[in-house]
Amino acid sequence: MSTAPPPASCSCCGDALADERRIDIRFGLPDAALGTPEEARRTAGADALLRVDGVGSFVRCLLPLKLSGDTELVLGTWLEVDEETLRRTASVWHDEAAYPGLVVRGRLANAVEPWGGEVLGLEMTARIADPEELPYLVEGHEPTAVGLLGDVWGRDHVLERFPTPLPVAVRTDLGDGWSVERSAGLSARFADGADQFAGPDRSVAVALFQDDRAGRAAEDFLAALLDGAPEVPESRRHTEHLPGGGVRHAFWCTPEDTGRGRHELTAYAVEPDGSAAGLYCSHAEPGAHTWAGHVWRSLRRHEAAPASAG
Repeated sequence: MSTAPPPASCSCCGDALADERRIDIRFGLPDAALGTPEEARRTAGADALLRVDGVGSFVRCLLPLKLSGDTELVLGTWLEVDEETLRRTASVWHDEAAYPGLVVRGRLANAVEPWGGEVLGLEMTARIADPEELPYLVEGHEPTAVGLLGDVWGRDHVLERFPTPLPVAVRTDLGDGWSVERSAGLSARFADGADQFAGPDRSVAVALFQDDRAGRAAEDFLAALLDGAPEVPESRRHTEHLPGGGVRHAFWCTPEDTGRGRHELTAYAVEPDGSAAGLYCSHAEPGAHTWAGHVWRSLRRHEAAPASAG
């Protein structure tokens, strides 16, 4: 008898994550309501029904997006509706007999990345697929909306835009053709000139460099990047030469070396055209060194992925 695979687990704490074939992310407010005072926001009989003074009326809906890799992204987003639609929706929201027949038409009230303003305001219709869930946006009334719902989108291209921890690893575009894998369970942000991923017991920071000396060999640029780096035993240094003339190097330190509370891995990957990426991993448990090495080796130069996989 076959055994079901174990559930996805957080790379930080080991707790089970949601089924990686369906990823749920929620927008807290409609974009137009961001920055409005709390007293201007009033629910209309349920948390999913919202009036915002001077802004408009909104119904929370689920936006299902098909991603490559047999993954579905379900966004808890908002639909802007007129006042009459909000009142009608409120009147059946808690009615077990009437709610399954609810139909809501309005305009998408969140600029979902990576499409941004292109999808903000799209006219769409939501219907009830499951009486235990919010209405699903299932019909688009203009070509862009039809494509948003019907096309299959590149998983990494879409998911890398969401900073919240995800149940799957996501390849993240760093710019200049570089990318790195963001581990499952890590949040993401860009700060101080670096892409940063973090969880309770580990973190990653990645920055890009460009050699200002034209024609310098990759090994020589690497040596310049390593100038001033701490001396570590040879057993904690590793260099690999890459096809095409590139090189990558990593060294790692323990708390005994640094006096800090975490284990650290510092690494670089350098291409022969002078483009380079530097990566810093920090982790609490010695056993996570394998994870840090995996992140380092996921760092690479690549062709830009298409927005749609369909």
